[in-house]
Amino acid sequence: MSVRPQDVTARELAQARLEKRREQRRKASGSVSVRFRDSREREIEGRLIDVSPSGFRMAHAETSLAAGQVVEFSHGQSTGQARVMWNRIVAGSVETGFLVIGR
Repeated sequence: MSVRPQDVTARELAQARLEKRREQRRKASGSVSVRFRDSREREIEGRLIDVSPSGFRMAHAETSLAAGQVVEFSHGQSTGQARVMWNRIVAGSVETGFLVIGR
């Protein structure tokens, strides 16, 4: 039996994306600080959403982070350097996913 595109729900698509992750995320909380330099030294404070062995996701109010950008970060579970992988707007705030590239 084949599946027609109109039979696939948004939830099923999201689940398929989740299953492609190589590492499990776990919920986390606490504050996150990221520092970077564009035209000047910048620091963004936010809230930790989840962590994995190789990255983390945070919520914040800034729109100045760009995919590919390298930042210094600090949160209750780790500190180091991370690369911005993606940004999205959710319920009036920005969520950003980071790949840790150095601890």
